Amino acid sequence: MDSHYFLQKLQADYPNETLVGYFYDPNIHPYSEYRLRLLDVQRSCKLLGIELIEGEYDTERWLEVVRGFEKEPEKGARCAICFDRRFEVTAKKASELGEKSFTSTLLTSPKKSLKQLKMAGDALGEKYGIEFLAPDYRKASGTQEQNILAKKDALYRQDYCGCLFGLSMQREQQQKLADELFSPLSKQVQPESIEARIELYEKRWQYEDENIEYKIVKERFLNWRQIHGLLRVKKQTVPAHFLPLSTLKSDYTRGKIEAKVGDLHYMNRDEVKFITLEIYNKLSHRDYATVTELLYNSPTFKEELKVRNQLIFNPYDLSCILVVEQIPTSKVEIVYKSHIYADVQEVLLEIT
Repeated sequence: MDSHYFLQKLQADYPNETLVGYFYDPNIHPYSEYRLRLLDVQRSCKLLGIELIEGEYDTERWLEVVRGFEKEPEKGARCAICFDRRFEVTAKKASELGEKSFTSTLLTSPKKSLKQLKMAGDALGEKYGIEFLAPDYRKASGTQEQNILAKKDALYRQDYCGCLFGLSMQREQQQKLADELFSPLSKQVQPESIEARIELYEKRWQYEDENIEYKIVKERFLNWRQIHGLLRVKKQTVPAHFLPLSTLKSDYTRGKIEAKVGDLHYMNRDEVKFITLEIYNKLSHRDYATVTELLYNSPTFKEELKVRNQLIFNPYDLSCILVVEQIPTSKVEIVYKSHIYADVQEVLLEIT
């Protein structure tokens, strides 16, 4: 969002200059968020006719540079080190390209200190013999204009600076789950995850290339993330797959399966239910040989919700449902934690 507004203002204020974009952001975590922001910048540059160069995603080097400053607050010492590193690489690149000046879209970010950015940019401009431009596009309702433009052009509006340290602290302060950092073993795309947004924005780009009219709207829904899950039978860990929207009232339960109704096997405690892999395959139209195979290569989230809805007809049911190869006949132990919460997601609608 910041870059699109900033680039438009630069084009208006420097009409005789040829702008070259340089996307160097190894501070952005996780990598999927980096790809999402790059995708948005690529779209902006395409719309504005600006060449864009992608820098190296040398995140390991960035982590080394900020080591020891992980607990620093936003706009603190870690941010200054981050600016210095990224500005230096950018200034060096501009010098290599033979440019006479450089600047940064960070100057429009309300999360950044303009004074801090200008000091870092001026010092590096002097070092590499090029001018650092620091226009203040926040003043005179600039931030409000950014928001209006972002809504008009359906830009991606990130809600954290970029690095995992800033994200973690921000989510702790908000008392929210940092679901951006979740990465399922199966690589299943979770609702309102970064990967889901990438799919949406890539589809949006396809619509624009094909001149298909569209609108992005927001909807409130019930979101879910599994944090961990473990099944033990006779103190031995047994492969088990937990269906989406599974919850437990505590992180641990134990009991014995005492009844079977239809395809569901009912445990005698905490509303826990089991199905066999054979039934799962039948309902999902798949052919998994083992639960382990399922764990590492699950169907889509929507497909798994269809499986759940075929087993339980109550759409509000949040019972824990496990998929196993054989229904246990002995007592079982379940160690499980998930998080269910109200959330908002973007939806891409084709206008016909």
